[in-house]
Amino acid sequence: MAALTPISRKPLSMVLPSVAGMGALIGVFIGAGNGSVALGLVAGAAVVTALAWVFVTYLQNETLARWGSVIGFGALGFVFAGALGALLGLMGGWLIGWFIYWLYEGRYRRKLLPYLTPKQVFFHYLFRVICGSIFVFLVTPILVVLPLSFNAQDFFTFTPEMLRLDPEGYSLKHYRDFFTNNEWQRSFKNSLIIAPLATLISVSLGTLAAIGLSQSHVPGRRLIMGILISPMIVPLIISATGMFFFYSDIGRFLEGSLGLNKTFVGYLKVVLAHAVLGIPFVIITVTATLVSFDRSLTRAAANMGAGPVRTFFKIQMPLILPGVISGGLFAFITSFDEVVVVLFVGSTNQKTLPWQMFTGLREQISPTILAVATILVVLSIALLTTVELLRRRSERLRGLSPS
Repeated sequence: MAALTPISRKPLSMVLPSVAGMGALIGVFIGAGNGSVALGLVAGAAVVTALAWVFVTYLQNETLARWGSVIGFGALGFVFAGALGALLGLMGGWLIGWFIYWLYEGRYRRKLLPYLTPKQVFFHYLFRVICGSIFVFLVTPILVVLPLSFNAQDFFTFTPEMLRLDPEGYSLKHYRDFFTNNEWQRSFKNSLIIAPLATLISVSLGTLAAIGLSQSHVPGRRLIMGILISPMIVPLIISATGMFFFYSDIGRFLEGSLGLNKTFVGYLKVVLAHAVLGIPFVIITVTATLVSFDRSLTRAAANMGAGPVRTFFKIQMPLILPGVISGGLFAFITSFDEVVVVLFVGSTNQKTLPWQMFTGLREQISPTILAVATILVVLSIALLTTVELLRRRSERLRGLSPS
């Protein structure tokens, strides 16, 4: 464990430039919202730097300074942007007050090794700032969509009522439309039919392929692995075009020669196409789990008289199950969110939820899309949380982390 370093106050020559950088970053977002990024950058840096100088030089009371920062920015936010601005101002004021004294009192070194040089400390936090910036860049579009799905109006923008946090500006009408509209419900049911079936095929074939390719005596296993995971690498539009010609011939054979129902054949083609897209995820996750698998366990089971099937279900499967489930969840998400392949391979009878969303954007700009997007985001978060819990369980089973 890193030793705690005594707190030592830092000179203003180090604190103020860092605080100015933070103020400039906040000012960029505020300026972008008001049409002037440059002005926001300069004003943000100047205001936060002046505030830090006053706090450290004259006020010299952390509690009073932090409360003053929270109340001051909250009041400014309320004056310029109403209730929502006040909320953001309170959060920003708390963050600024905390950051100023976090730097000035040298608290940033508390959990670091005491022998780290200033340059090492700088790069330690620079790496985290870059990762945090990337995270914000990726998550911000989602954070915009979520509140818009509760818009009481049929707009894709924030209304004045929403910005004032007026309850009349919010409504569940778009969610009601999703659950009562026949088109949306039919596409949702199609997704709930296609995705689980495609996942089942992906997990079955992908797990068997991963186990087979993990054997060192399999000839050309690297080439085979590359071919099997190629749907993940090849651009989706190319895969979709190839699947269109391939499954068209299969569909004509099944309908013409075997006399199968056209709708059934359509579902079959989409399920198989989505299974092809999901198999690489299963192969990669199961292969990663098998890397640390103890082969002596299967040899011991065989020595005790267990057959290959019994050994697989009693020995291998319990240990690689977290990887299998993780791959299955990724395959499910891939199938549930996929739109390009189903446009090429399916028909209107197999219209899935992403296809319906694409149609809504292209033909009628329906705000219900925002509600559906929110539901899909919540579903994805739940599934990815499950994947993370399974990953930790797998590490505990393999002894890579404490139980």
